[in-house]
Amino acid sequence: MAISHAYKPYKGPLKTMKIKLPEGIRAAKTVTAEAGSVLFRQGEVCSTYYIVLDGAVRVFARSPRGKEVVLYRVSPGDICILTTSCILSGSLYPADAVIESKVTAMALPKQDFEQMMKDSEEFREFVLMSFGQRLTGLITLIEQVALESVAFRLAQYLLKNSDADGFVASTHESIATEIGSAREVVGRHLKGFSTAGIVETVRGQIRVIDALALESLD
Repeated sequence: MAISHAYKPYKGPLKTMKIKLPEGIRAAKTVTAEAGSVLFRQGEVCSTYYIVLDGAVRVFARSPRGKEVVLYRVSPGDICILTTSCILSGSLYPADAVIESKVTAMALPKQDFEQMMKDSEEFREFVLMSFGQRLTGLITLIEQVALESVAFRLAQYLLKNSDADGFVASTHESIATEIGSAREVVGRHLKGFSTAGIVETVRGQIRVIDALALESLD
């Protein structure tokens, strides 16, 4: 795990935080990690509580057969709901996390986290409010995967990730990982969308040509 610990208090701005951080946490150590680094793996013990200040982390589940689904991303101001859950319950990580873009984060060792939870009402409120917000997003994902069709999830992904010209810079495999499906299934649905004149393939890239049709899919 290529993570560099900087043993000094964080003195940078906290304006990117989505929830106000308690001042006491400024004494936390800072860590940096390059893109591609593994933050944690399924089955590992959770020993550190991270708060991302810059960069992005992708958290994903992997089946025994190697199929992956993205659970959520941790961006500046976010906390990792699995880290919070595991550090509070003493359970092992049930998923993996990889750095997508270079990360700077505050890092609290488990014992410091537990002490702040006991001593600081402000910190407890921060942790619980952050946990609640991320839990809502995770439940939404579970509902979509369990209740929504692949066609609907694919349509929503294409709409969300297309640029001003309609291009989507994603492979079939990466789309499948994001929406909780298989590459072959995504390919079949994209072929159907293409036949219907909703998307087209241009130089190996997917291009949305009928956004209204995608929006109407259910």
